Amino acid sequence: MAVSEAPLTPLRFLERSAGVFPDKTAIVHGERRLSYRDFAGEATRLARALRAAGIEPGDRVAYLCPNIPEMLVAHFAVPLAGAVLVAINTRLSSEEVRYVCDHSGAKLIVVDAQLHATLAPVAGELETVREVATVVDPLAESGGDGEIEGPRYEELLRRGSDEPLDWSVDDELATISINYTSGTTGRPKGVMYSHRGAYLNALAEVIHSEHTPASVYLWTLPMFHCNGWCTPWGVTAIGGRHVCLRAVRGDRIWELFGNEQVTHLNGAPTVLTTIATADEATPLERPLVVTTAGAPPSPTTIAQLEGLGARLIHVYGLTETYGPYSVCEWQPGWPDLDTDARAKLLARQGVGMLSADRLRVVDEEMNDVPADGETMGEIVMRGNNVMKGYFADEEATAEAFRGGWFHSGDLGVMHPDGYVELRDRAKDVVISGGENISTVEVEQAIVSHPAVLEAAVIGMPDEQWGERPKAFVVLKPGSDASELELIDHCRERIARYKSPKAVELIDELPKTSTGKVQKYELREREWSGQEARIKG
Repeated sequence: MAVSEAPLTPLRFLERSAGVFPDKTAIVHGERRLSYRDFAGEATRLARALRAAGIEPGDRVAYLCPNIPEMLVAHFAVPLAGAVLVAINTRLSSEEVRYVCDHSGAKLIVVDAQLHATLAPVAGELETVREVATVVDPLAESGGDGEIEGPRYEELLRRGSDEPLDWSVDDELATISINYTSGTTGRPKGVMYSHRGAYLNALAEVIHSEHTPASVYLWTLPMFHCNGWCTPWGVTAIGGRHVCLRAVRGDRIWELFGNEQVTHLNGAPTVLTTIATADEATPLERPLVVTTAGAPPSPTTIAQLEGLGARLIHVYGLTETYGPYSVCEWQPGWPDLDTDARAKLLARQGVGMLSADRLRVVDEEMNDVPADGETMGEIVMRGNNVMKGYFADEEATAEAFRGGWFHSGDLGVMHPDGYVELRDRAKDVVISGGENISTVEVEQAIVSHPAVLEAAVIGMPDEQWGERPKAFVVLKPGSDASELELIDHCRERIARYKSPKAVELIDELPKTSTGKVQKYELREREWSGQEARIKG
């Protein structure tokens, strides 16, 4: 290796902060406090323990945990052991968790005790998992249901040692994590992140969310979601403080605002609404930077948060782009605009982040559409913050990368000032509380009911989550099924948050002459009279 070159890896961030800020508080969880020296020490012990447990370079290690310190440690310890982190969505059903474990080939899984009920039904049937370690968090409101054989997390740690490990990697393009999509076209796909991409995206998060060593970051964004937008690595890089949060609750968030002097948080608009409408909401004593994505924040939400003293930064991206890829950069004069005018500008997806290439909006021939704010095309991306590809799925990778660019599946326009704005989804994805829900997956669950002939699913307005799935169902002649029966049927097969909030029985679905369901007709009816929304 040349003297002037070194492979990029976010592991270096913890090594540096442990050296520069050894006694500074790195992680807060209730009464628990970990310094940066402690943080690095536990990561080293866990990496050693994983090797002692038979984890070899390139092996996958799964985690099914909420935002607790063990999840933060895993973002460094698992790759420090040479392995690949697979952080699993805690809202998935047992069968979905089984699929992720089996598809990724995970050899070991760490599970929070409160999530035993999810893992227990399939724990003995996992194809590649050899061991299950359980974290018992004192802040959990209740114990988990279901017995799972395996060691406690503390027992796993004791297999390790404090003997130092090298915080560097030989290949910066090696896979550091696999994040499974929400299954927007059916089965979820495993998105592979590299050490290089994670390093660069983490630094971009530090810059665009305006972090400093004084940052106190509250974990309202799930760490399983795009590795928390690479923020576990980013906040660590700058030497900020992580404040863990098991569940998004307005009262608890406001308590932590006061007790921990929180300066930053990330989350979907539904999280912002929870904060703004909490009974405890009061003008903030210090500035709060809120980075949001998943859907453009509404003018009402922006006004509420700004009234409390917060400032919003809107970003856009996908699981395939390490989370945020673009940012709606504030321009001089925006602070002087009224809330509605500023909200309209802030709703745009903006421009590529510092570590990313520019966004393009292209037609079917991959030509850039006119920058007129009206002509729609597909948003495509490329560069350091686009995934390596889909794990064990060359066909899907080739399709996503056709023409040498990653195809987002999102339709948008390019404004004259170079800012991109989403106008629709190329696929009929429902975005509920920042989580993507595949209408195909929901439809398949409904149609599996013996009384159902056909079904179409769209997003319906929801005050709390932005939108929730609604199913339009045509029953078979002579069959009978109630709305509640069909909803319960879905909940037995897919995650509860994916299941329809409502089911409407109709005589026939609107279709084209070729038999394609015209979902836009159903959407127009559901959203009629609602404030126009642009999903992002």
